[in-house]
Amino acid sequence: MRSLHDFTAETLAGEQRDLGDYAGRTVLVVNTASRCGFTPQLAGLEELHAELADRGLVVLGFPCNQFGGQEPGDAEEIGDFCHRNYGVSFPMFAKVEVNGSGAHPLYRWLKQQKRGLLGGRIAWNFTKSLVGPDGQVVKRYAPATDPATIRADLETMLPPGR
Repeated sequence: MRSLHDFTAETLAGEQRDLGDYAGRTVLVVNTASRCGFTPQLAGLEELHAELADRGLVVLGFPCNQFGGQEPGDAEEIGDFCHRNYGVSFPMFAKVEVNGSGAHPLYRWLKQQKRGLLGGRIAWNFTKSLVGPDGQVVKRYAPATDPATIRADLETMLPPGR
């Protein structure tokens, strides 16, 4: 696989989504969890998505239960939680593994493109990967990185607002 656009992923609704649908858009890929100390970042991610979507940003959430069992719910519970508590309107996908032999192919690729502090592993929930309109990974952010601090990087990649 050569870009984000070469992958597919299952949505929370159980449908296969071609990530090529996001070609030409700036994408922020985030592994999420409902019971994590970083869960309030969902509000900041939603704010970025809502404010910058018309300029080409899309946030993609990938729930993961590999870190402390902090995403134990099923797809319906995850979707309800994210929408009810944080107003999440950005695309959410089915629960995935991000590390190990069962890692989703997208995450295997993301980790090869930009390594983090733990090298080729995702450190924790809310690790963020910024992908350019060409489908290439531009930067990886640590779990503790507040979404608001990513805005400056996004502004350099998005066309000016109207």
